[in-house]
Amino acid sequence: VQLVESGGGLVQAGGSLRLSCTASGITFSIYAMGWYRQAPGKQRELVASITSGGGSTNYGDSVKGRFTISRDNAKNTVYLQMNSLKPEDTAVYYCNARHIYFTSREYWGQGTQVTVSS
Repeated sequence: VQLVESGGGLVQAGGSLRLSCTASGITFSIYAMGWYRQAPGKQRELVASITSGGGSTNYGDSVKGRFTISRDNAKNTVYLQMNSLKPEDTAVYYCNARHIYFTSREYWGQGTQVTVSS
């Protein structure tokens, strides 16, 4: 199983980035997907999640109204559109896949760095 994130980088405050995570080795359509982030010295936190069919999403309070999660099951890919970025959004962003029935079947990507300069 592989989850490969891309799209991270350095951006100025107020800018936008779009992260992608492409999965292989799993039946993508039966996995809920999520984006988490971890800043230096802080715990990993949920940024956003989306159900297997894409019909329901959930966001962390700090990103509501600025970030949008979406998925394309035909491409085995989940996206995170990040707008109005703030320096406090700086973190390593991780993609997560969790089986909808067997929740112990959970996988993580290696992470992609997002740095927002002020």
